[in-house]
Amino acid sequence: MKCRISEGLFAAALFSLSALHSVNAQPTLTTLHTFTGASDGANPNTGLILSGNTLYGTAGGGSSGNGTVFKVNTNGTSFTNLYSFTKISGTYPYFTNSDGAGPNPVILSGNTLYGTAGAGGSSNRGTVFRVNTDGTSFTNLHNFTGGSDGAGPYAGVILSGNTLYGTTVAGGGASNGTVFKLSTSGTGFTTLHSFTPTSSSTNSDGAWPHGSLILSGKMLYGTIPAGGSFGHGTVFAVNTDGAGFTNLHSFSGGNNYKYGGSWAGLILSGNTLYGTTQMGGSSYYGTVFKVNTNGTGFTILHNFSEIDPVTYSNSDGACPYANLILSSNTLYGTAEQGGSSVMGA
Repeated sequence: MKCRISEGLFAAALFSLSALHSVNAQPTLTTLHTFTGASDGANPNTGLILSGNTLYGTAGGGSSGNGTVFKVNTNGTSFTNLYSFTKISGTYPYFTNSDGAGPNPVILSGNTLYGTAGAGGSSNRGTVFRVNTDGTSFTNLHNFTGGSDGAGPYAGVILSGNTLYGTTVAGGGASNGTVFKLSTSGTGFTTLHSFTPTSSSTNSDGAWPHGSLILSGKMLYGTIPAGGSFGHGTVFAVNTDGAGFTNLHSFSGGNNYKYGGSWAGLILSGNTLYGTTQMGGSSYYGTVFKVNTNGTGFTILHNFSEIDPVTYSNSDGACPYANLILSSNTLYGTAEQGGSSVMGA
């Protein structure tokens, strides 16, 4: 059994889970909306954001099958498909449309949602878009070309002032991905860093960024699942003007993939970055780690345990794929496989 290396597990409904505080009470799960695959979308796998009593998210499906942006109240009422991405036309591999396909997580600023689509657009290399929270004024801010600007933004964007920052998994000078920025008006697109060519799977900086960036001051931090000194990815930093790219840590290799690359983004507390690797560790099934923002102090906080070859279960889960969250001195996260029931922890 091995961890997945691509998107694949989807949910079919939005839900809420209330933890009741009496000793013998069981948590109450409420289905807020069940997707039909038609006008409302299907297979929401990018998470939600909350503003007041309204949840916002993206899904696949929709009227053309290329995805939707939606909102719904926290009590399950007033589900609204804010935008359906349009049908793709043309002949493979020259599929194109005006807006993108396969939307990733969105972020909210004021009354505007910003996000990326991993495919579609004028070159079928993905887009950056915005749409108002009432569904009006959808705007394609940038069409990726697969050239120096990158291709395939698989993570969402982050926002600072009027500037959006993000990554692409491919394109750039060596087709190993980019870090980019552009204004919320769609102007000023800049490639901040193009990841360098690999030789025998290694390079100086990493390849194929999948996770979201985080910003502290004028420094962006991110993770890469491939490339680096050992071919198993890196933790990196780069200034918002593109200067000062630094490989903070290269995940080490060896026959047992001791430290596998990271597909999730990072979180920051003080001067410490926290993250996960989906694979690697002492049993190959992933780790939780920390590293200082200057690259020192790399520490494995937890090695997920070996999975039983017969039952596929273990005590703690396996293959952490999503971002962590932090409250006080405690990290919380999910592992999509393993656990006592094999279905994650």
